[in-house]
Amino acid sequence: MKNIMKVKKALWITMSVLCLFSWVLFISCGEPTSKTKVPANALYKNSTAPVSQRVEDLLKRMTLEEKIGQMTQIEKGSLKTGDVSKYYLGSVLSGGGGTPSKNTPSAWADMVDTFQKEAMDTRLGIPILYGVDSVHGHNNLHNATIFPHNIGLGATGDEDLVRRIGKATALETSATGIPWNFAPCIAIARDPRWGRTYESFGQDSSLVTRLGSAYIKGYQEADTGSAAATVTTAKHFLGDGGTQPGTSQTAGYSLDQGNTAGDTSYVRDVLLPPYKAALDLGARTVMVSFSSLNGVKMHAREDLITGLLKNELGFSGFVVSDWGGMDQIDSNYYKAMVAGINAGVDMNMVPYKAEPFISVVTKALEKGDITIERINDAVRRILTVKFESGLFEKPYANRDLAQFVRSPEHIALAREAVSKSLVVLENSGVLPLSPSIKKIYIAGVAADDIGYQCGGWTIDWQGKTGKINKGTTILDGVKEQLPNAEIVFDPNGRFESVNKKDICLVVAAESPYAEGKGDSTSLSLRPADIRVIERAKESFNTVILILLSGRPLVMEEALENIDAFVAAWLPGTEGAGITDVLFSKIKPTGKLSFAWPRSTSQLPLDNFISGKETPRYPAGFGLYW
Repeated sequence: MKNIMKVKKALWITMSVLCLFSWVLFISCGEPTSKTKVPANALYKNSTAPVSQRVEDLLKRMTLEEKIGQMTQIEKGSLKTGDVSKYYLGSVLSGGGGTPSKNTPSAWADMVDTFQKEAMDTRLGIPILYGVDSVHGHNNLHNATIFPHNIGLGATGDEDLVRRIGKATALETSATGIPWNFAPCIAIARDPRWGRTYESFGQDSSLVTRLGSAYIKGYQEADTGSAAATVTTAKHFLGDGGTQPGTSQTAGYSLDQGNTAGDTSYVRDVLLPPYKAALDLGARTVMVSFSSLNGVKMHAREDLITGLLKNELGFSGFVVSDWGGMDQIDSNYYKAMVAGINAGVDMNMVPYKAEPFISVVTKALEKGDITIERINDAVRRILTVKFESGLFEKPYANRDLAQFVRSPEHIALAREAVSKSLVVLENSGVLPLSPSIKKIYIAGVAADDIGYQCGGWTIDWQGKTGKINKGTTILDGVKEQLPNAEIVFDPNGRFESVNKKDICLVVAAESPYAEGKGDSTSLSLRPADIRVIERAKESFNTVILILLSGRPLVMEEALENIDAFVAAWLPGTEGAGITDVLFSKIKPTGKLSFAWPRSTSQLPLDNFISGKETPRYPAGFGLYW
């Protein structure tokens, strides 16, 4: 018994010494806590110090809670006052339609600056990196300049034009206090049934590489003055445009977020070149695709995110998930988050509630399922991008940039882009139209509707019809070209007492859509437009058809007895650019960046590329005069 007491006493002394040693070590190492004060002369606050040194100095001062917060991105509509500082959030975003109540540049800047002030008032003063999808102009901002969607820019093949659009978009986006744009999309779309086809420049990897690079150059050229430098995103890594019909596991979707099948050659020779070029030009964030590659969700592909992107290509920026993208890895949230972070996702677009994600990561660290080295690597990358952009020194909006929002120069640029994007596919000689026409009939609701012209990702995520933004419609453009002519417009094409020798211009359109909600099985025209086209054919000898769409549609019956057919894509707010070509103020130069099928049975587009099928119009086709 006496020996046992001696052993217990010895153990007690030993434990006391160890505890004292641990306490001394804790104090001497300066282990940070949420109350640890930061000296004014801390190295990370020195703007002249090398970025790498600033990052390491800040990283060692951060608590675990602050580190996990940096990896957390929440949509602004899910935040309450104080949440940014409560969770030490690394980023806030506006999803489609995520606008302030008053949708103006100053209200946007006020909103973003309010979130930013919360972040700057925290112990370490780490600014948030605010992000938004400015995919064809600052499309969430009311009365911004809305440019053609990427499918239209792909038809121009004009790198300088795309560069200038990137720069203009950067200025209008930065005017609202937002430095980070989730663009460009550098998907190589191979099936027009995909609801995101219009976000792709084309079916050819080299074209996507050229135009994606041009956009990044332009976006990064923008002089934001007293605001942080711009940050671009290459998305969606990898293979999002090659998903197969029926493979999506998302309710209501067919292709979007589905599975892409491809061997190593397809990945490296077709899918990867646009990303390699983007990284070479300085794109500092990469967004992972919702889709799978060969049956494995991209958010879980450590071989591609860490192995290929980070290790082989040397990407030193950070990887962000898509909207709740890691959730799809596994039905078990814990397993999904662990798999995604270990695969190499650095920032999680949560996007609704911060607590579950932060709790899971904390628990995974305790259990050893995620290492502190992986957390430090993620935070190091995020901080690097923030320091590089000057965000610590310039965290707030530059209100002077508001002068660029829908400036005359940007409107002219958008109109130029519209004109260059048009592809003339049929022409019996009726085009170009004479400026001396005395009377013309115009049919189709989309002929006088900005919303149809803009499509999805405009004001709202799915877009909307109507007068949603300043701009010119096709009808406005005809009136401009023919100031002295009689112009008869009826959206339903119900004209009375017509002269069959007069010309009828019909505008057909897809209803606005975005992402998987736009997945289609038929690629058919809207029934209302088919009826309008048939009425026009019955009433007039000369019918010109203009199509507003985010992809090639199956048009075989509609094109019978049509005298001219023009693909105008989704041109944005400056519809008058279409009439610049119709009346030959600008000659057509556009070429298809996608093959145009006769039927859906010919798809995917790989069948045209391989020569297995013959399209109605091949990629690269376009008529001129």
